Amino acid sequence: MARAQTGTAGRRKANGAEGPAKAPAAAAATKEDLLEYYRQMLLIRRFEERAGQLYGMGLIGGFCHLYIGQEAIAVGCEAAKRPGDQMITGYRDHGHMLVCGMDPKEVMAELTGRSGGSSKGKGGSMHMFSTEAAFYGGHGIVGAQVSLGTGLAFANAYRGDGKVCFAYYGDGAANQGQVYESFNMAQVWKLPVVYCIENNEYAMGTAIDRSSSETKLHKRGISFNIPGEEVDGMDVLAVKAAAERAAEHCRSGKGPYILELKTYRYRGHSMSDPAKYRTREEVDEVRKTRDPIDHCEELLEKNGWADEAALKAIDAEVKRIVADAAEFARTSPEPDPSELYTDVYTEA
Repeated sequence: MARAQTGTAGRRKANGAEGPAKAPAAAAATKEDLLEYYRQMLLIRRFEERAGQLYGMGLIGGFCHLYIGQEAIAVGCEAAKRPGDQMITGYRDHGHMLVCGMDPKEVMAELTGRSGGSSKGKGGSMHMFSTEAAFYGGHGIVGAQVSLGTGLAFANAYRGDGKVCFAYYGDGAANQGQVYESFNMAQVWKLPVVYCIENNEYAMGTAIDRSSSETKLHKRGISFNIPGEEVDGMDVLAVKAAAERAAEHCRSGKGPYILELKTYRYRGHSMSDPAKYRTREEVDEVRKTRDPIDHCEELLEKNGWADEAALKAIDAEVKRIVADAAEFARTSPEPDPSELYTDVYTEA
């Protein structure tokens, strides 16, 4: 165990766990913008905390992958999107659904497998979907969403509608073969897709330098002539600025763009993961020095845009929304058995 701890410290230093070495200029934000980003990140945090509680109570079955610590990525990228831009991701997907406008009650009810859920209780934590919100799913197969997101971008290019697809995946999925097939196709056809790598350094439980020969994942597109950049994924304004640059690159017809968003999840890979491959001290250090919500709070207070009372009021509002969602998820009825035969396929 001591050996693993020593290795962890070395990896953090080697992999730049304190964030990217050279951070690009952050996006400008108004008071209203920053307050909204703060509220959205806090909503994700409180929602995930309650989801973890419901899982512990046995109300959420199967797997449950929490987004705690990574909130700035979903919120920052969402701030850069235009109406109609698509989002597709893996199974750590609750935060992405919340920022794209899905009802917290429906998301939580889907986690508990109830009929009031966004997928009628049939998708659960790992397989939600909403065409109304242009959210094309959390996907259970590692890396599968990358090729599907490339297909969404192909449709955008075919229609010439100016939309961009944001395809999210993690550092573990970065080594999947379909990722590179997608890269090649996207660049050959100049498809409008932003590949968002949420690099939390540990994938399912293995440190990145033990599983990847090139740990700078934004460089993975070089052989395909796809530009990329490393971004501090714990800074919502840095994420927004990078996502705006990437989206503009795509909309201008230059093809795909890669964002490696350096982040850190505080919980294990899933609720069943004790995360013994890293130390408690390491997690606490990130919480104290790089937490995305704390950073946003500091910016608000520094600019005189919110005091402690205002921030507490936002937290109280968010807690009420999450409490209502949890109660709805607990009391909503289970799907009728007849639902087994619906939504199986669609006829043209």
